[in-house]
Amino acid sequence: MANTTRFDPFSTNLNDLFEGLLLRPIRFDTNGDQQLSMKVDVKQDDKAYTVSADMPGVKKDDIHVQVDGNLVTIDAEVKKEKEEKKDERVVRSERYYGKLSRSFTLDTEVDETAVDAQYADGVLKLTLPKKAKSNAKKIAVH
Repeated sequence: MANTTRFDPFSTNLNDLFEGLLLRPIRFDTNGDQQLSMKVDVKQDDKAYTVSADMPGVKKDDIHVQVDGNLVTIDAEVKKEKEEKKDERVVRSERYYGKLSRSFTLDTEVDETAVDAQYADGVLKLTLPKKAKSNAKKIAVH
């Protein structure tokens, strides 16, 4: 006859609860390729912000930039296909479809009408002119 024991949630080791389960972080085999990520550098001077975003392997038509006040959002869709053949037979085929997105806020609002975006060699360069500060007008109360 099997012995039954009562479970004590306050026992010394909660790891016993998960014993036997194979909990491992998910990792994709990239075969030396850099994992998809968007690294962003933001610089500023008196007139504008300059943003450089590394997006290797992304097509220019798949990049979307949105500016709303001082909030900047960069979205990109990534489509990567790789096929290896040996003696005219497909030995291995890999496909990846995904989305990169990055949002950040700036100290000053951006003039959306004068934003310049250029993409070359896997790097998106944004020039975000700062919006001119409006002088607050003091109003007298009668």
